[in-house]
Amino acid sequence: MGQRRGLLIILSSPSGAGKSTLARRLRDWDPSIRFSVSATTRAPRPGEEDGKDYHFVDEEAFRRMVTDRRMLEHAHVFGHFYGSPAGPVEEAIADGCDVLFDIDWQGAQQIQKSDLASHVLSIFLLPPSIGELRRRLISRGQDTDETIGKRMQKSWDEISHWDSYSYVLVNDDLDATEEKLKTIVTAERLRASQQPGLLEHVRALQAEFEERP
Repeated sequence: MGQRRGLLIILSSPSGAGKSTLARRLRDWDPSIRFSVSATTRAPRPGEEDGKDYHFVDEEAFRRMVTDRRMLEHAHVFGHFYGSPAGPVEEAIADGCDVLFDIDWQGAQQIQKSDLASHVLSIFLLPPSIGELRRRLISRGQDTDETIGKRMQKSWDEISHWDSYSYVLVNDDLDATEEKLKTIVTAERLRASQQPGLLEHVRALQAEFEERP
């Protein structure tokens, strides 16, 4: 029946709920899933590669992409613009490849209102408790107490938008959540809207049926 269309897989959560780990496991499970490479107006950091870590552009070019509707979503964060270019995503889903987005609820809402909304699969990860969320942030050993405090303050704002997602998973067991995530992706790939060859197949069945004596 031909190749399926790709999905735009949006994975969101407050910091510490396991989003990055599950995104990595999802791509380990299916390496054909592409990670959306954001565009940014900030300068590259040591070791970052253009086109791999980010698409580095100047502010004028970024604003032009937004005006020309070539950004699926964008935001202004700490003095710099960040966004998801539409072109590579459109090419990927036309080729039958899924694209994974690690973005917040604001970016998710923009994509859900874009021209590619019919291909969106949105998933939100909840922590089992706020205490466990704090413990995970501390155990990572990556942030200062001040940064952890800011992340915790922001976490409720993120959590309050849980009901704008199609699927919500409580990540109380990483392995179990991974299996649920893979089940969701597998099922969503079979949505009728993701299979462009279905209509032709049904018409062929109808023609065959009508030809019967």
